[in-house]
Amino acid sequence: MPNATEPQWLTERLTQTVALATAEVHAGGIPFAGLVADDTATVLGTGVNQVRAHRDPTAHAEIVALREAAREHGPHALVGATLLASGEPCPLCYVTALWSGVGRIVFAADRHAAAAAGFDYASSYDLFAVPVEQWRLSPLHLPVEGAQEPFRAWLAR
Repeated sequence: MPNATEPQWLTERLTQTVALATAEVHAGGIPFAGLVADDTATVLGTGVNQVRAHRDPTAHAEIVALREAAREHGPHALVGATLLASGEPCPLCYVTALWSGVGRIVFAADRHAAAAAGFDYASSYDLFAVPVEQWRLSPLHLPVEGAQEPFRAWLAR
């Protein structure tokens, strides 16, 4: 049920996003879509999950929509914009939205609904709650000679 304090366009754009995801399923794709809109409800970018189609593990619907919005309107257009998603964004998409400057994320179906449909990414939200040594894919910090040089070069510019 839509929140009465939210603008009507938000519900309309989220409904549009869900329709994009549904159309993508009927076209043989994955059931996720994203849409970026500014505060006047103008659509800046849309995207559907392209992971399989592009063989790109980062081509989640939300990221595709953010990329399109930045490409078409410039990265500054993302600052304060709203990212709408048919399903609750995974941590990759949340962090990408954060780094892009998006001001708000709104989603229709939560992570539990996604899991019930076979897209269980709920455990990925827990990754940063455990020590790095316990991660399935534990990174190795290996400081080599010159490791700080790119940052020194950047600061010297």
